[in-house]
Amino acid sequence: MNPRVFVLTLVTFAFGSAAFIFAGLLETMAADLGVSTAVAGQLQTAYVLTSAVLGPAAAWLLGRLDRKLVVLLGLTLGLGLHLACANTPNFQTLLVLRAFAGLAGAMSAPAASVAAASLAPPEKRGSALALVAGGMTLAFVLGIPLGSVVGSVFGWRSTFYLAASLSAVALVAVAFFLPRVPPAPRRSGGSLSIPEIWPLYMTTFLTFAANMTVNLYIAPIVRVGAGVTGAGVGAFQAMIGVGSIAGLWLGGRAANRNAGKSWILQGFAIQAVAMTTHFAATHHALPAGLPSKLLVALAIFLAATALFSITPVIQSRLIQMTHGAPVALALNGSVISVGQALGSTLGGAALAGFGVPAIPAAALGMSLTAALILTFVFPRTPPPVLEKLG
Repeated sequence: MNPRVFVLTLVTFAFGSAAFIFAGLLETMAADLGVSTAVAGQLQTAYVLTSAVLGPAAAWLLGRLDRKLVVLLGLTLGLGLHLACANTPNFQTLLVLRAFAGLAGAMSAPAASVAAASLAPPEKRGSALALVAGGMTLAFVLGIPLGSVVGSVFGWRSTFYLAASLSAVALVAVAFFLPRVPPAPRRSGGSLSIPEIWPLYMTTFLTFAANMTVNLYIAPIVRVGAGVTGAGVGAFQAMIGVGSIAGLWLGGRAANRNAGKSWILQGFAIQAVAMTTHFAATHHALPAGLPSKLLVALAIFLAATALFSITPVIQSRLIQMTHGAPVALALNGSVISVGQALGSTLGGAALAGFGVPAIPAAALGMSLTAALILTFVFPRTPPPVLEKLG
């Protein structure tokens, strides 16, 4: 594996941490800003919707630029916006700033994936993509829990200063250690076959929608299910990272051997088990104390394993089919963002309407619905490689 791929891991680590850096402080932030927890959760909805809407446009406009430059532009924009978020005077301004922060991630993430695929030989492409996605693992193991701890000690605004610092570290690393990665030349007559490729986007959308229904509201779920609040939430957030390590290892190997439908459905089955476990924990299925804490930790681990075992398989096949076309990768990022937006909105509605136990119930319904849909629409055999979309 080209060691420079590890630099790209720092990029996804920075953006992954920034995306959820305040999740453990959501209830505290909401109280300080004078809004409900469900309303505060829409900070994430704004972030991902902007990413979804502007991501493909940014990829098209920047598609002819060197991938390293695109990553640097995204990191610089993110750095400035995180600093602005830390100094926002009210919720309305913070909502706008978070919306624009979504554009920074939409610019950098597809470019980082394409760069990783370019730096790895074809037989290692799945592992390279899993390694870049491993930045999200680091975010959940280290960045996001650290944000919960820092925010508990210094206040929720400090979490955005932490996000800015992580972007700065990634910016320096990319500037000094990542080589230039020119965009692939356009192919005349190339096109993207929607009938062939839309099941991949559908899988991405459903995976993130089901997962995000719970992830953004992890603080109230941990409070009700395990009786833990404050900095202690960080330890449970770290379990997302542990599960993603397992998922990425499995997903990278599966992508290398071009795994397909059975692997995807297996992932959704595991996710459904995770949400069922969360539901049981919020209904105090086990005694308070260590048993309930272990049950919540298990649910978080299983959900992360499921999510990250599916992601490398979809990304690898998408790059294979489109030759790493920037617009195709950006569209996948947009689909991720729309899925996250649906999940965060669904989780917020469940919380506002029926209380914390309704959050995993909604996520379970989404997981089962996803498995049913993909049983019929996901192809049994890998589709042919398509021409490049510029």
